[in-house]
Amino acid sequence: MTQVLRKVVTFDEFVAKYPDHTGQRYELYDGIVVEMPQPTGDHEEVIGFLATKITLEYSRLSLTYGIPKTVLVKPLENESAYSPDVLLLNLPNLVNESRWKKESTVSQAASIPLVIEVVSTNWRDDYLKKYADYEEMGIPEYWIVDYAALGGREFIGNPKQPTILVCCLEEDEYRVSKFRGDDHIHSPTFPELNLTAEQIFRAGTVR
Repeated sequence: MTQVLRKVVTFDEFVAKYPDHTGQRYELYDGIVVEMPQPTGDHEEVIGFLATKITLEYSRLSLTYGIPKTVLVKPLENESAYSPDVLLLNLPNLVNESRWKKESTVSQAASIPLVIEVVSTNWRDDYLKKYADYEEMGIPEYWIVDYAALGGREFIGNPKQPTILVCCLEEDEYRVSKFRGDDHIHSPTFPELNLTAEQIFRAGTVR
């Protein structure tokens, strides 16, 4: 369960104190520090699978992208900071990020072609808050990967079923496409990506 540390802090205070080098992950939601739940093994395997597939694709295309280990995404309009499960960076634009060198933080949509959140027990953050902030930032593509069908029925159907939501920015708003089973993922960032929803869902079980 997500633990909220009820003391309002600024982003500068947050990056000065967190993480505390214990291995615990924290995010900042409108000035409130949130201790992220320990992920399951399946959750981590889905993240690893996606990061590998996307790395192979941008390498094949010789794109100047990268997937970092730990970077904060900070919306400019509020005191929040997120640590996405998979963050694709447009490396040449990092020279324009004022917080990059000292704080490994990005705020410009031009630096973030694609961001992916793999849903866990705090699913409302991915479907609601992060969705709204990533959209407002102008991040062109946002995936919500709900491999365990944890989200609300309005998002993943009734009965619930594993779903991937690919949110693509059009006229400053996200257009959402849903993928399940053998559906091939349609990604504007990587239009030739050959990947089905089921392949992603099974990433934590394939040996």
